[in-house]
Amino acid sequence: MKVSVDPDKCQGHNRCYALVPEVFDVDDLGYASAKGDGIVPPELADKARLAAANCPEFAITIDET
Repeated sequence: MKVSVDPDKCQGHNRCYALVPEVFDVDDLGYASAKGDGIVPPELADKARLAAANCPEFAITIDET
């Protein structure tokens, strides 16, 4: 699984970071990005899906392949 955050949609609510700080990072203004290359460890997959579902702007994309 790989996640990505669309910087044009992210409004800095930080819900993703609050739910899965191991996968998401935020900048000084609060805008999110995926850590590293966006690859999600299998043990964090469910939490990453929860973070995507909780994004008010639907800025998180998950690639399950």
